[in-house]
Amino acid sequence: MYYLFSHLDRIKDIIKNKPLFLLLDYDGTLTPIRKTPHAAIIHSEAKSILRAILKNENIKLAIISGRSLKDIKKIVGIKKICYFGNHGFEFEDASGKRTTFVPLYYKKIMAGIKSILKKKIYSIKGVLLEDKGFTLSLHYRLVKANDVRKVNDILFWLFKEKRLKKNIQINYGKKVFEIKPRFAWNKGKAAAYLLKRSKKERGFMPIYIGDDITDEDAFCALKSKGITVCVGKNKGSHARYYLNDTGEVLKFLKIILGVKRGQ
Repeated sequence: MYYLFSHLDRIKDIIKNKPLFLLLDYDGTLTPIRKTPHAAIIHSEAKSILRAILKNENIKLAIISGRSLKDIKKIVGIKKICYFGNHGFEFEDASGKRTTFVPLYYKKIMAGIKSILKKKIYSIKGVLLEDKGFTLSLHYRLVKANDVRKVNDILFWLFKEKRLKKNIQINYGKKVFEIKPRFAWNKGKAAAYLLKRSKKERGFMPIYIGDDITDEDAFCALKSKGITVCVGKNKGSHARYYLNDTGEVLKFLKIILGVKRGQ
């Protein structure tokens, strides 16, 4: 991985005369990771930059988040852009048309798992179970160090449970376990779907920016197609470039906007 701002002139040359499709994660990318998901509110500066990007006809914009579609739409609060929720399982295009990429019966499966987990984690102080319909997130950022093992043991049991194992997969994130349908769809396939939806969009070069393990699928899928950026210097990442924090992400978005305006 290369530090993006050390190669900025080259990147400017690449994007100068090409229409762009910006694909952005939310938590840890547009806003810093907070102690709880509800505390991760988008800053007014970031919102202003996104609105300015939306007005540029040479840039398309999509948010691809692990949050539910309803939640990410509400928290970003900008209309006429594409939103992917639940790591790509739910999609709403700029016109408001919705598509679901996972069978609806998984909601029932997740509701059953939620019921099981609530009984097992109730005694662990600081743990937070987030219900996103098609997926569940078990946050343990506020759990005392001595109790983290208990959370791990619960997830290990869940993964080994035969009646559940065939239907779910468990991914590790930043102080969170993501419990998702065992279904062949992820952020990488979501990004590829966006770029192939119409003949016009096939000509747009993708710039994907994300910070977590679930973004790695997108980094791999877009590696030879555009610019991939990891927030944080993760040596194991498949992204070509990295930025240090969300502040540098906003700085880069401003630069992109300036380039496309001919500034």
